[in-house]
Amino acid sequence: MFRAYIFKCFGGQLVSFMRAAALPAALCTTWYTTLAQAQEAQNLPAASSPAPVADEALVSDLPANIERLPAPAIAPPVNRKKPAAVRVELEARPVTGLLAEGIGYHYWTYNGTVPGPMIRVSQGDTVELTLHNALDSPVSHSIDSHGVLGPGGGGKVTQTPPGATSVFQFKAMRPGVFIYHCATPMIPYHLSHGMYGLMVVEPPGGWPKVDREFYVMEGDIYLKGDRIQSGVHEAAVDKMVNETPDFVVFNGSAGSLSKERALKAKVGETVRIFFGNAGPNAVSSFHVIGEIFDKVHPEGATETLSNVQSTLVPAGGATMVEFKTQVPGTYILVDHSLGRLQKGAAGFLDVEGPPNPKIFQSIQQGSQDGGGH
Repeated sequence: MFRAYIFKCFGGQLVSFMRAAALPAALCTTWYTTLAQAQEAQNLPAASSPAPVADEALVSDLPANIERLPAPAIAPPVNRKKPAAVRVELEARPVTGLLAEGIGYHYWTYNGTVPGPMIRVSQGDTVELTLHNALDSPVSHSIDSHGVLGPGGGGKVTQTPPGATSVFQFKAMRPGVFIYHCATPMIPYHLSHGMYGLMVVEPPGGWPKVDREFYVMEGDIYLKGDRIQSGVHEAAVDKMVNETPDFVVFNGSAGSLSKERALKAKVGETVRIFFGNAGPNAVSSFHVIGEIFDKVHPEGATETLSNVQSTLVPAGGATMVEFKTQVPGTYILVDHSLGRLQKGAAGFLDVEGPPNPKIFQSIQQGSQDGGGH
């Protein structure tokens, strides 16, 4: 018997951010300035003057009730010692959501979220993957998993027009953290719309237990029209080909990991982040400001590295990092190509608990400016 393993998008009330002042022209590497810029990066400014007439035709009116997409589902650990038969069911469907304050985007999604839900299986499992393409999808879609051994990673046999369904079966042969994404031409165009996620293949028995697991993916987005023009934008092929993104974001939008959506942990807990980079173009220098990764699985490999400050994640690659929280406070997830802060590439991990002056304490603070936090 196959075990049902069907993902559904999460609901929940999402709150949009108030607009912020224009971002500074240059970056300062002090912590509080980086924090302030990271917070501001979630709230890109509205256009100060009307967009040119040529651009107005590229942007439609912003719906009054538009919200950010729901958070993607992170699958719980499998922790199985023996292989099993597993069914995974995904639906490709279009969703219009908030990309930043005042700026909407026509996303293409798996199960209504960006990234799509995490697929989590055990090495040796036989996986039956069903892909539905919603009737209101504007184009065909497919799924290529980098963890699949077979033609196109499944992309060749899952080219699925609107209203149709494709099914294929594969054996999860290698443990690791793998990107899955749409492989329908023009492939980067589908990626820039949000059609990607992670497939995690655990070794038999799973990985060591941790207190918190989080699921984060980076992606670059290219908009028709002025990037700060209010309204709902379409994707721009010319910018994508020239590799000049308007936004570089975590989990689909600027602000997806901020305020009430920030990641949460407590002092003394071990944290594991499954991090993927969908691209389609930008390479990520993943870093958590104020933390050192105790373990890194570089590019999702089985082997680990220790005491790593930043880890390089190529477009179409992934990693798994672990660390233990020692000191309370706010920790910023960034792509350390720090100009991308101003394009939205920031997330927040709020750690609660008692102070730990043996590890960290302020002796004399030169400014009372706490970076707006």
